[in-house]
Amino acid sequence: MTSRTQESPAVGWLLLMPAALGMLITLLLPTVLTAAFSLRAGELVGPSEFVGLDNYGRLLTDATFWPALGFTLSATILPLLVALVVAPLLAFALDRGGTVVRRAGRVLLSLSLVAFSPAAVAVSWLRGLQPDAGGLAALARQLGEAQSAPGAFRLIAAAATFGVVCALAVMAFLPALRGGTVTPAMLTVGVIVALATVAAGLQLFTLGLVLTGGGPMDSTQTLALLQYTYTFRAARLGMGASIATVTGVVLGVLGVAATVVAIVSRMRLTYDAGTVPRRASGAGVAVGVVALAVAAAAILVTTWPWLSALLTPGRTAAGPSVHLNTWLPALAGALVSVGVAYLAALGIGALRPLGRRSEWLLLPFAPWLFAGTGPLSIANWNTMRGLGLVDTFAALVPPLLVSVPALVVLTLLCKGLAERNTGDLLTGVVRPSLPMAGILVVAVTLVNAQDLLWPLLVAQRTDLATAPVAQMTAAGQFDGAAVDAALATPLVAIVLALAAAVAAQLLYLDRLALTVGRGTGARRRRRDA
Repeated sequence: MTSRTQESPAVGWLLLMPAALGMLITLLLPTVLTAAFSLRAGELVGPSEFVGLDNYGRLLTDATFWPALGFTLSATILPLLVALVVAPLLAFALDRGGTVVRRAGRVLLSLSLVAFSPAAVAVSWLRGLQPDAGGLAALARQLGEAQSAPGAFRLIAAAATFGVVCALAVMAFLPALRGGTVTPAMLTVGVIVALATVAAGLQLFTLGLVLTGGGPMDSTQTLALLQYTYTFRAARLGMGASIATVTGVVLGVLGVAATVVAIVSRMRLTYDAGTVPRRASGAGVAVGVVALAVAAAAILVTTWPWLSALLTPGRTAAGPSVHLNTWLPALAGALVSVGVAYLAALGIGALRPLGRRSEWLLLPFAPWLFAGTGPLSIANWNTMRGLGLVDTFAALVPPLLVSVPALVVLTLLCKGLAERNTGDLLTGVVRPSLPMAGILVVAVTLVNAQDLLWPLLVAQRTDLATAPVAQMTAAGQFDGAAVDAALATPLVAIVLALAAAVAAQLLYLDRLALTVGRGTGARRRRRDA
């Protein structure tokens, strides 16, 4: 690392300030407000009174809370197996298959990522559950007819998320196979992937709302859906806020645990612009091809209800502005949250304001590493209502000033680049890390655009409906039989996102290496681009 980089702690603190301010305003403050709401009783809009911990006492004896928690965790088991068993095996096979096989796998999995929309998948399964459907949809329908709605929901949730869970986990494991500390790196990544999968499962909302609404008889009620029901349907502010607080605490523990694992293991990401090709053995190529073919077949089977629904014309309840409502606020929110995170990552990872202990500056952000819209939705909605922004276009922009996942990833990358920096900060860290910031902007945009909860809360006017909201509304009107499954994933957006994803995979992500431990120099393997 150059002396210019080492002697800039003041600049590092300065770059960290926007993220710290964003964390205080859009993460810590809503969390505190949510906890305060949980100590009150009253309607969502109107007078309320302080009741202390009474809401938590009611929650412990509530007839729906514990079943909802148990069902939510049970729905996470199959995705967790995909992330911890299927994904590392597939990553290992692709890695041993050589350049062509590995890159083909990256391209295939990229399609699963950019085309995933929970609302679109849910309405597609509603159509697939019609009497003339076959395949997995027929099995799910038979489970439902056999009075096993929870079993049918678990099957649908596992099938619907198979491609995206597998893709994200493989993308996490592949860089660990390129580093010089393969076994400890794979184990460390596995722990973080497991924590992330459980955290995502705890916030399962869209599939439950669109597919079953929590029924029949609350048998498919998820924790996030129960919070939404108490707060925005039953208008029981305290009960809804207590669920949000409990969920937030659990997510906070998971986020802190994942961040501590990354810090204590000395995890870092590095980028090799030019590498020495490594020849794959014939057996390695064969294993990689077979694994890729099996993965492709599994993704095709599990996504068939969505693929078949794309071929059938559908109807929606939204006007022509739906795409503008969906994508422009999503992009604006991504540019701000990732941009602020990138500045902080440069400060922490490259300029090192606390020296060797600089990564510990991630810890104040860690409780919100895995937090989605749900746990903070009550406080954020109340703030929007107080500002008079409900039912305005501005309210559709996600209320988040810093993306904590982007902050952690970019910090690990800036740290790895800075350790190997032989030039100035611009050429050694900024230039090779900017593509990752751009990739994360695209990723966060896709996540924002497919969110159902936030636009559902802040925009009741039909001319402000986003694509997921329009699909949910149409599903309620047409029972999913004629809903436009492609509305949330329009062809133009998919083609553009896929082109960007393929370019990112082949030109950048395939050259990342993840290592743990004290150093990367001698132990780092030079692998093919």
